[in-house]
Amino acid sequence: MDSLDFILIFVAIASFFFIHTWRSNRNNPIINLPFFGMLPSVLCNLSNIQDYATTVLNHYGGTLMFKGPWLTNVNFLITSDPINVHHITSKNFDNYIKGSEFYEIFEIMGDGIFNTDSHKWKRSRDILHSLFRQNSFESLVVKIIHKKLESCLVPLLHNASELGTIVDLQDIFQRFTFDNICSIVLGFDPNSLPNKLIQFPEIAFEKAFNKMEDSMFYRHIVPRFLWKLQKWLQIGQEKTYSECEKIIDQFLHQCISSTFQEQSKFNCTKHENEPKFNMLKAIVEESGTEQIDRKFLRDNAISLLAAGRDTISSGLSWFFWLVSTHPLVEAKILEEIRANFIHREENWLITSRLENLNKLVYLHGALCEALRLFPPLPIEHKSAVKSDILPSGDRVNANTRILYSLYSMGRMEQIWGEDCLEFKPERWISDKGSIIHVPSYKFIAFQAGPRSCLGKNISFIQMKIIAIALLLNFQFEVVKGHNVCPCLSVILHMKHGLKVKVTKRGIIN
Repeated sequence: MDSLDFILIFVAIASFFFIHTWRSNRNNPIINLPFFGMLPSVLCNLSNIQDYATTVLNHYGGTLMFKGPWLTNVNFLITSDPINVHHITSKNFDNYIKGSEFYEIFEIMGDGIFNTDSHKWKRSRDILHSLFRQNSFESLVVKIIHKKLESCLVPLLHNASELGTIVDLQDIFQRFTFDNICSIVLGFDPNSLPNKLIQFPEIAFEKAFNKMEDSMFYRHIVPRFLWKLQKWLQIGQEKTYSECEKIIDQFLHQCISSTFQEQSKFNCTKHENEPKFNMLKAIVEESGTEQIDRKFLRDNAISLLAAGRDTISSGLSWFFWLVSTHPLVEAKILEEIRANFIHREENWLITSRLENLNKLVYLHGALCEALRLFPPLPIEHKSAVKSDILPSGDRVNANTRILYSLYSMGRMEQIWGEDCLEFKPERWISDKGSIIHVPSYKFIAFQAGPRSCLGKNISFIQMKIIAIALLLNFQFEVVKGHNVCPCLSVILHMKHGLKVKVTKRGIIN
């Protein structure tokens, strides 16, 4: 028997196992094939991965052990069961950490709050929590947003409405939030959003951020050894990753050096007026220049920039798409705004004062509903320190990689009912007209447990102010035939943007 006969016999046996496996599992949404595992099923549905994952999890009762190709160590447990998520994020919090694999995938984040565990995470969280509680921080955020709305975003959309030009609202929101978060964290406005429809400036730092997100998603779907090899050879996505990392590090190094110089100058001169507040300076002041190093500032700065830019812009994009395609919801939001505190002599800057925002119950419900259906971070990672048994009965071995799908959790009938796929702000409002509290392990857009988002309240403040300003001034109509769907990224952006026609409207019409 020659080598050709051996090859033919091997192919015949392999074909038999493949056909047998396929026929016995053809009614399942995901098939575990010999050698290749479940990866082919995922790759075939990659363009619609979030909805596909939701279908698979619903089929398997909310929890599945994913089997990757043999010898690749790409196995992980994925769940959308809220009781499991509560166990992982709260009840047995110490046993579920970010872990080394998460750190490698998101290595650009360094030792920032999103990437670390134990004492490093606690140190970052304690410092940032102290800053978020300061009245000066909230005032700074509101002031910056009002200024950018008045000087750039509202005039830009006025210009678009006058010219009848189609605009990409997602790109506009990304630029708007990028400028804002740079001002808040770094004390520097890159001015990526103009106030007229001219050619938008290309900011290298912002562009590097976008490409970096694509590269981090790539690391999720290919075996670790493959992207590690590409990184070593500096080819493909890993070459792009390295180039973006250099741009980001160079930009942050300049900002941090400026912060240290200004703080040193302030300490020496003892000037009566404090330097202008921004988060980098506040972190230095909170910890003292002697107790803090540049790497700590760099790592937490990039975490804050990512959170402030991507989560807000993603949330706003999906919110305005949903509102613009649900005219009854839009009418109710406008009616609520006007009924509570709009008068003819007022404008949107007056009406968006903080004490008035809590009155907007229906707007709050609409924002929660958008975040439920389209959470900016669609999936989260953990790694088990020790063996454990989840409330669902699934066993978790030590070092098992665990994913929980925030996207799928927002579309589960057992949590939200049979109308879970509908955009329905009313589900958040009680019979008495107040907001219904939903536990964070069910409404997971802002995470849950000790790692719950520090910026939840300020995020709602930002989104409400922007929603008031834009909805009172403009009507947005999605371009006919425009395909709105999630893109393949670690952040739930829209694949083709949000192309809209902008129409100006008066405050009281």
